Amino acid sequence: MKARKKIKIFLQGFVLFNVLWYLLAIVVNMRVLPKPTDVYLNMNHLYGEKLHIHVFVSLYRVLGGLAVSLVLGISIGLLMAYSRIGNKLLNPLVYFTYPIPKTALLPVVMLLFGLGDSSKFIVIVLILVFQVIVAVKDAVLNISPETYHPIRSLGASRLQIFTHITLPAILPELLTNLRLSIGTALSILFFAEGYGTQYGIGYYILDAWMRIDYIGMYAGIVVISLLGFTLFILIDLLEEAMCKWKIKLPYSL
Repeated sequence: MKARKKIKIFLQGFVLFNVLWYLLAIVVNMRVLPKPTDVYLNMNHLYGEKLHIHVFVSLYRVLGGLAVSLVLGISIGLLMAYSRIGNKLLNPLVYFTYPIPKTALLPVVMLLFGLGDSSKFIVIVLILVFQVIVAVKDAVLNISPETYHPIRSLGASRLQIFTHITLPAILPELLTNLRLSIGTALSILFFAEGYGTQYGIGYYILDAWMRIDYIGMYAGIVVISLLGFTLFILIDLLEEAMCKWKIKLPYSL
């Protein structure tokens, strides 16, 4: 799907969402649900409230957690896929811990690692790393053994086999899982930033809520939503650029 079509879908969804929001605000007619026009008209005042700093801090935490998750997840996933011993040791642990809601571990992580950035990174990693492990392992195991025969017959090294066979096989699944996990990571970050910090979009929203600044609160919600959508689209575009050989249905994102 081309960039223009993505932008068109975004604009259609954005307009429809705001129309529904506007109608709901009129029906409810309460201060706790301002109209979207009131929120957007107040956006020019947010720079003085250092909202951009909160966004950069949250982005730093998400991208840092994402980088660590990729390194750990790809390494563990490949180990489980290629090593019988590694799979025998790690598969029960991954199978048992994967379904556990990571939000339940938030208090434990904060008690063990404090209220600083470390605990926030770890929570994000706990959410994303299992997605990466499962995606990489399943993608490698789903490669047909016959796929390796031609390149091996040409004398390819293990690195060449990984580059030309394994990597293209795991990229689509990996990027798809990451794209779907970004929203969850931002949701958890929102709660994690409510403790032990003075910066982050989650802190900004909760602070505005406690100050009964509903316009600022909704502005923060709009910003974190746009941040999540931007990351979603960037991963989508990255998949489109790196997996050009992948056939997509015309109605897929």
